[in-house]
Amino acid sequence: MPHVVVKLWPGRNDEIKTSLAKKIANVVVEELKVDIDDVSVAFEEVSRSDWGEQVYKKEIRDNENVYLRPNYEYK
Repeated sequence: MPHVVVKLWPGRNDEIKTSLAKKIANVVVEELKVDIDDVSVAFEEVSRSDWGEQVYKKEIRDNENVYLRPNYEYK
């Protein structure tokens, strides 16, 4: 606890993902006052063509748990 999942379009290499995962983990540690060994970060790649249906409509649009919303919309 906690586990952070980042969904993004394909195309970033492992070096970029590892760097971002470490940065996310450090912010989680600082803000939630947890031990770094308790934090995990995963990446799930979703194709651009599937993003609207699989991510935006299912996980973002009507989800009251989303605290930071994007400035785009899929209909």
